[in-house]
Amino acid sequence: MSEYQGRASAPDFPQGLQWLNTDHPLSLADLRGKVVLLDFWTYCCINCMHIIPDLKRLEKKYAEELVVVGVHSAKFTEERQTENIRQAILRYEIEHPVVNDHEMIMWREYGVQGWPTLVLIDPAGKIVRSMSGEGIYEPLDIAIAAVVRTFDAKGQIDRRPLALKLERDRVHASLLSFPGKVLADGHGQRLFIADSNHNRLVMLSLADAAVKAIIGSGEAGMADGTFQQAAFNHPQGMALDGNTLYVADTENHAIRRVDLDKRAVTTIAGTGQQARRFNDSGPGRQTALNSPWDLVLHRGALYIAMAGSHQIWRMDLKTSEVAPYAGSGREARTDGPLASAALAQPSGIATDDSRLYFADSEVSSVRSADLNPNGAVETIAGGDLFDFGSQDGKGLDARFQHPLGVAYHDGFLYVADTYNNKIRRVSLRDATVETFLGNGRDGLKDGDKGEFYEPGGLSVADGRLYIADTNNHVIRVADLKTRRVETIEIKGVEHMRPATARAFRGQVINLPAQRVQPGEATLTLSLDLPNGYKLTPQAPSSIAVTSSDGKALSLDGQAEKLLRSPHFPVTVTAHAHEGRATLRAEFVIYYCQEKKESLCYFKEARLILPVTVEMEAGSDRLALHYRLAMP
Repeated sequence: MSEYQGRASAPDFPQGLQWLNTDHPLSLADLRGKVVLLDFWTYCCINCMHIIPDLKRLEKKYAEELVVVGVHSAKFTEERQTENIRQAILRYEIEHPVVNDHEMIMWREYGVQGWPTLVLIDPAGKIVRSMSGEGIYEPLDIAIAAVVRTFDAKGQIDRRPLALKLERDRVHASLLSFPGKVLADGHGQRLFIADSNHNRLVMLSLADAAVKAIIGSGEAGMADGTFQQAAFNHPQGMALDGNTLYVADTENHAIRRVDLDKRAVTTIAGTGQQARRFNDSGPGRQTALNSPWDLVLHRGALYIAMAGSHQIWRMDLKTSEVAPYAGSGREARTDGPLASAALAQPSGIATDDSRLYFADSEVSSVRSADLNPNGAVETIAGGDLFDFGSQDGKGLDARFQHPLGVAYHDGFLYVADTYNNKIRRVSLRDATVETFLGNGRDGLKDGDKGEFYEPGGLSVADGRLYIADTNNHVIRVADLKTRRVETIEIKGVEHMRPATARAFRGQVINLPAQRVQPGEATLTLSLDLPNGYKLTPQAPSSIAVTSSDGKALSLDGQAEKLLRSPHFPVTVTAHAHEGRATLRAEFVIYYCQEKKESLCYFKEARLILPVTVEMEAGSDRLALHYRLAMP
């Protein structure tokens, strides 16, 4: 195709909207000379999540020519808030500008009908084409290449980089990152956490929250092997059978098996690629899956909340066969026989050994499916695709807002009512729904009923409800009798340091050169934390100080000195001889909020200080000062 350009002018971004991943509003005039791809999305939508990898591939391939702009046009009320969109950007690791189209102005101007919709705009500001749904990479790759060729021939492509300020660079690095699900094992006294955005699983002692194991390297990928070698990609739900842990490895579209005795991970279902059809079945390793989000084990079978295909699947653990169990693949809330019922992004699943119960997130409902394969799907409580809210009541009169988690205990379902920032309780006797924990405000507050921020996963053990408080990056626990909420304080947090940080990826700070006279000198290292924060008492922060030239400048007679759990300011004796050296101090800092010690963070920084040793310096003191600023 020799020419590829639009005719109709693209409507510009309205003024007054809030922008993310950039420090100033954009306009199409600012983007003239660039190929622009608008992505109309809403952060609840599984189809919108599915195309993010395709968008990243396009951004990488056309790094100089293409600008993707996310136009967030919310479905749910909770999704209209810019701060909540910011959390979604961090969770989905989005690196392009996003505008909050909270009143759907751009949605209407572009005639958008559904999520996701992509609109391609040429460098002259004209609309080339639009398309909706998944499977976008190949058609857009062809179209973008043609647009680039056409406008390159005219000399109208602007390949200068677009300066962005990403949201990820403005936040603290937490020890857990968007934990999606949690599994409490009362019998084995273990607590398993899907540390989803760190691409790993964390096993704690249920008694004292001490770290017992880290499962996964932390690098996003799909690799079997030892706990250190294995790689996951944003894992979510888990199920336990003795010392075998099953994991819904969501963005790998796979089910993984963790042998806790042999400390090894293997893939038992999924090919690593997203399934494009609803009803294929077969041997686990040869059958593609579609965003498995949660698991429950019943009599030798895994039941899988397959969010991406709007179905419940079943895996026979003896034969390794996997197949759809409930849901036609059509997105809706339609009760009836298992095969013909319609589901909508089931994201949490549980059982009382008589029936399956699942949080059907896009229809904001709690539903059930018979364990008898000749049975049916029924809606216990909640609304429909565009029928949601926060209302206690009975059955279909009650309202949820995009629930993601469900746990069964003693005749009740506990529901993570995610976008309402609540935990709800549903009586299976009469389908009565009540608010059990939370007040609807997003927050991190312990005590009576507590406050939460988009909780995603639940599990019950020993009379306590464990909660993956996803956007707060912590695990909470509530007493089922008193409804008192506490935030778990993990012990041994030095083991929680993200594996990706062990190969240095922290902040590098080059300091102005300093001069010191020959002889014995004093090196002072100091640290300033943000107001309201302190070093984590239980974690060994450290500083490793190295001199590039041990003859010109040594540290207590050595070229390197390691300081563990320092009390700042800390001093080191240096021995100086005429010459030049470079001091490098690597800070590994674990810190937490003074009032909420359970909310802990990690920071790594490398300070580089050139030093000249000469008689004329007139000083025997050197100083390295690191100020850890608030984002």
